[in-house]
Amino acid sequence: MDKIAILCSGGDSCGMNPAIKRFVEYSFSKNLQPYFVYGGYEGLIDNKIQEATYADVTGIIHRGGTKIYSSRSKRFKEKKYRDIAAKNLKNLGITKLVVLGGDGSFRGIDIFFQEHKISFCGIPATIDNDINGTQYCLGVDTALNVIKVATDNIRDTAASFKRAFVIEVMGKGCGYLALVSALTSGAEMCLIPEIPYDLEALKKRYLKEIDQGRNYFIAIVAEGLDNAKEIALWFEKEIGFESRVTTLGHIQRGGNPTVRERLMAYQFATYAIDALSEGKTNAVICYNNGAFDFKNIDEVNAKKYEIDENLLELGKCLLNK
Repeated sequence: MDKIAILCSGGDSCGMNPAIKRFVEYSFSKNLQPYFVYGGYEGLIDNKIQEATYADVTGIIHRGGTKIYSSRSKRFKEKKYRDIAAKNLKNLGITKLVVLGGDGSFRGIDIFFQEHKISFCGIPATIDNDINGTQYCLGVDTALNVIKVATDNIRDTAASFKRAFVIEVMGKGCGYLALVSALTSGAEMCLIPEIPYDLEALKKRYLKEIDQGRNYFIAIVAEGLDNAKEIALWFEKEIGFESRVTTLGHIQRGGNPTVRERLMAYQFATYAIDALSEGKTNAVICYNNGAFDFKNIDEVNAKKYEIDENLLELGKCLLNK
């Protein structure tokens, strides 16, 4: 049997475990021996590579995070450690690798492939949904649903006390989570790195809305702006509303994967194995306009992800007048 391995790199995301389950089961159906790399690129370096069995993936489809652990490996940035990782794979006879991760993970595996020619297929997996070339990354749907529940709960107390609540969500360099959450939760404000905001224009609008009966505010801001406390203070000083800040933090990464997440994971893992079985060597499986397609890693890494213009246009009313 040919041997194929899977690893998770970078931040964990819901959907990883369903993808791992499908990876094992589909590998066996394709006459491939699956292996787990425990701990991402760190595990490659430390030779934490083991054969996977059906028993390993029993009962994991409903769990968040990743059974095989993840890491952000500084050592993998150094050639001497990448050489060790390649030697470990070659000693076991593993010639194919599936990588679940984000932008940094894909840049790392691209360099690894150029140096050692170990075939790989990347599966976009990050709740930030910020991988160029794909409209969907594993983890984003579950994260959005976690934010939805939290925001709906916060709205109850905001309305009861006539307060402004500033909710900070993840997204250091990308405002996708904040934007979609704001649009789908009925927030009055959304601040993201991609769109300049105008507090003076918002102040005029909010004061007018208060005269017309608005008595609480929900503001959703991306963590990359690092301004949640500043905005809460602005609501108190300029709008006259008692304010609170809620930072959702890492609860956005965990939880029970949604139905959509599980289905997408199933399909991502299937297409990744098919790609490697068909001879693709350095591809990323992407999802766009309702269909899966393969992109060369160079195309995915070529530029920074940009939120769809139509989505940004919808959000502009939450950032300015």
